[in-house]
Amino acid sequence: MIRVTDTDGDWAAWTFSADPGAVRAARSAVRDQLRLWGLDSVGDLAALLVSELVTNALRHATGPIGVRLVRPCDLAEVLLVEVSDPLPDPPRERAARPEDEGGRGLQLLASASRRWGTRPGAAGKTVWFELTVPR
Repeated sequence: MIRVTDTDGDWAAWTFSADPGAVRAARSAVRDQLRLWGLDSVGDLAALLVSELVTNALRHATGPIGVRLVRPCDLAEVLLVEVSDPLPDPPRERAARPEDEGGRGLQLLASASRRWGTRPGAAGKTVWFELTVPR
């Protein structure tokens, strides 16, 4: 894992290798950083959603997985979370049947986040979501 933070503490980013341990490491890094920022109230939800997106990246892409948190500023009560991978194709929501073991990650993301989306990058894509941070 490679960790990068800005000098003012307004964002934190990590790069994880594409192996199964990345999910646990990303979840832990997100919780720890949010605790450091005093944003424990969204820590569990952010970690859950990050683990869903990192799992999707592991299933569908090869190469490093990036996770980035952008701390809410004084004017906004929104935490921005981004997960990047080298696959250019955006994720597709699908209707999971009751017997399916997977396929609910994007549904969970859509229902639990304030909003979410994807954007292309120079080498892949980024899936992002926002969480409202209670004052």
